[in-house]
Amino acid sequence: MSISDITATIGVSLLLLAFILNSRKMITSENLSYPILNIVGAGLCGYSAFLINFYPFVVLETVWVVVAIVSLFKIVSRGTPRAL
Repeated sequence: MSISDITATIGVSLLLLAFILNSRKMITSENLSYPILNIVGAGLCGYSAFLINFYPFVVLETVWVVVAIVSLFKIVSRGTPRAL
């Protein structure tokens, strides 16, 4: 496996983990873990897409990261965020 394959695999795994945990109501979107998993997962996926010069996916993942960062700031600004 190449570096881009490994990076993408870890990123997608984190995104799927966030989705599964949220779907099973093990974490909510208000939990700090959710946006953090999305930021790291989408960031890794975007970086892997950059490594293989697949720019439409870089744009998608960049938007995903920005939305997750905004969500993280909203959670933190509301007061004491729920634990990881």
